[in-house]
Amino acid sequence: MFKNIAPLILASGSPRRREMLAQLGLVFTVLLSEVDERLRGSERPEVLVKRLAKGKAIAVAEDNRDAWVLSADTTVVINGRILGKPANVNEALVMLRGLAGKTHEVWTGFCLANHRANVLVDHAVRTIVHFADWQKDVFVAYANTGDPLDKAGGYGIQSAGGVLVKEISGSYSNVVGLPMAEVMSEMLRLGVAYPNPDKLEKVKTSITIPV
Repeated sequence: MFKNIAPLILASGSPRRREMLAQLGLVFTVLLSEVDERLRGSERPEVLVKRLAKGKAIAVAEDNRDAWVLSADTTVVINGRILGKPANVNEALVMLRGLAGKTHEVWTGFCLANHRANVLVDHAVRTIVHFADWQKDVFVAYANTGDPLDKAGGYGIQSAGGVLVKEISGSYSNVVGLPMAEVMSEMLRLGVAYPNPDKLEKVKTSITIPV
């Protein structure tokens, strides 16, 4: 569907982000970077996700000067409290029960950077999500699948966790982890990619994890 003109690097280890880019036909390499993800004081969620996305992109772009680097970071917010990834099943269950029957926000910050062209753009996108008010046993059953453990807020809308979601307002892909309409709009504007009318073939990606 799309074809990138220059080399593209995804600075994220998220399998969901890899899958979304590959589905569009983009060819890319995955290269991870380390950033300090700790919250800074009373940092707002939109500021947090943009800062982390920017930090990841800059770190990778500095060592890959001719490539375009795409990075992203997602967080869940309820009543002003930021929820990261649960450390274990019990922590996931506490998060999920806290979201039951309530409305929360999902924020994703993304960044596109090219060191050689001296270009860096970043945005934060918000989606409103309303959870169904399930009984505890439903949340226990989902938490025990292990699916929540690598996901902000303790659930994945694109997997079995989708049953917990009653309604959303805004970008669905943003909740998955990458607001695709906004990302592709920037890629087209910056000349990183263009619409490809050719038949879409399965895309292979390579992953590099720093020591």
